[in-house]
Amino acid sequence: MSIRGIVFDFDGVLADSEPLHLRAYQEILAPAGVRLTRDMYYERYLGFDDEGVFQQVAKDFGLLLGDEEIEMLIMEKARHFEAMISGSNMLYPAAVPVVRALAAAFPLGIASGSLRCEIELMLGGAHLADAFRFIVSADDVERSKPDPESYVLAATRHGLPPAECVAIEDSHWGLESARTAGLRTIALATTYAADALRPHADLVVSSLEEITPALVSRVGKGTP
Repeated sequence: MSIRGIVFDFDGVLADSEPLHLRAYQEILAPAGVRLTRDMYYERYLGFDDEGVFQQVAKDFGLLLGDEEIEMLIMEKARHFEAMISGSNMLYPAAVPVVRALAAAFPLGIASGSLRCEIELMLGGAHLADAFRFIVSADDVERSKPDPESYVLAATRHGLPPAECVAIEDSHWGLESARTAGLRTIALATTYAADALRPHADLVVSSLEEITPALVSRVGKGTP
């Protein structure tokens, strides 16, 4: 079946923002006695949206956090993160040319666990917002990745059957979300090793530059 739409994850795929997310979490959680290391973040928390991260941290560290406390933490983390990225171009160098080339051949969307304001701020800093037809953010879903809700909604916004869309992801949480929703998947092995991603993806590439319109078309035909 031919691919007629592309859905990008955002953090770690188009934007070099995961280290800043980690730093913001560390700053917010340190007063509660939580020492969140890089390895811990990438192993346990990277695939969640902010609410999911704070809920899982509360379980792992025995914190008593109600809904109101988690909502306050989300808002505080957003302020920290926005201050870090304000006025900066956080996108990977290859993001703009790759997105522009793909947008000339396919409609593009984003499905991310980040807040919409964060995504729009980073896209605006790179003058790339016009390349995407829609953004599905943490604000739009009740259940974050690896739940398929984000990608089901993305396919709906494309107006396409999920099987005619391909997701570009960098984590097994995101790949699981996309595959469960029925999308084809391209894994970008920049955050995790290719071997860890291969069981969840139709194709694994080592760099964003490898993702061309021709490659996407071949994934749709099952011959990458």
